[in-house]
Amino acid sequence: MANETVITVIGNLTADPELRQTPGGGTVVNFTIASTPSHWDAKQNQWVDEDAMFLRCSAWDGRTLTLATNIAQSLTKGMRVIAQGRLRQRRYTDDQGVNRTATELRVDEIGTGLSRYQTVAERTKSGNGQPVRQGGYQGGFVGAQHNQPHPPSPQSQACEATQDPWGGHADYGTPQDEFNTNGEPDF
Repeated sequence: MANETVITVIGNLTADPELRQTPGGGTVVNFTIASTPSHWDAKQNQWVDEDAMFLRCSAWDGRTLTLATNIAQSLTKGMRVIAQGRLRQRRYTDDQGVNRTATELRVDEIGTGLSRYQTVAERTKSGNGQPVRQGGYQGGFVGAQHNQPHPPSPQSQACEATQDPWGGHADYGTPQDEFNTNGEPDF
């Protein structure tokens, strides 16, 4: 959508993520990130925390993506995370009949803060056991394992022989289509 407010927030999970099924059959996970800014106090010679901001977040599984499920299985209370998504605002009436507004982050991407954790990344599998394609560069260097469902094209093999990580991916055409006349990838 156009004109969405996209933000990145860094903070800690206040509780374990809660995974649930919606009445319509969707899978959603809800959680809260506490982001606490701090500043250096020279008089006290230490870092001083300011007021925490608590941001309610949600993420959904899609037709081919398992973001909600991955969050529920990977993250726990207290973990430091970096989340990016779109701010959403919704209006509702509470139990006392008062009109309220809630702001929440609809998470598109999330990961642990590597300044405090070590992470081992593992590609998720779809229902048929095949790796889920989640965009981005899917090729590899010579000797790398390919996650392509079909054998590489002759153009791709020729490109790999020159150890070119930018060329030959089936979704992007042939290496000749990808490179300008200087032989460099177009960005």
